Amino acid sequence: MAVETRTKVLLKILIGAAWIDGSIQIEERQYLRKLAQEQGLADDPELKPFLYELVQVKPAQCYQWIDEYLGKPDAKRCSDLLEAISGLIYSDGNVEVEEAKLLNRIQEIEATCSISQPNTKAILSSIQGLYRNWLKQLS
Repeated sequence: MAVETRTKVLLKILIGAAWIDGSIQIEERQYLRKLAQEQGLADDPELKPFLYELVQVKPAQCYQWIDEYLGKPDAKRCSDLLEAISGLIYSDGNVEVEEAKLLNRIQEIEATCSISQPNTKAILSSIQGLYRNWLKQLS
């Protein structure tokens, strides 16, 4: 997958992740639009309907985009995806159940890959701690 295409698919995944709980929060909307602008994708004809909430992304579509992005998963790609989605999810200061499930699924995929970089482990541990705290608050 070309870098430009990978960036576009990652942005689609983030849009899908914002929709995963059924609605996009104001902070998530701002985060996505800023990211799209920074990546030069704000006016992309394929992304525009999703980015400007003209079309809702269903969870199944989000998971399909994740599968497309990961292909044959490796630790680096999983870690990058987990970090990107976490940034979006935590942008509104609230983790919904569906968002937590999404993070958990990516963590499970990542667990099947070998992680050799200490920094990746530290990032993952930090995200998992935040995730567990939010799950406790939701229960």
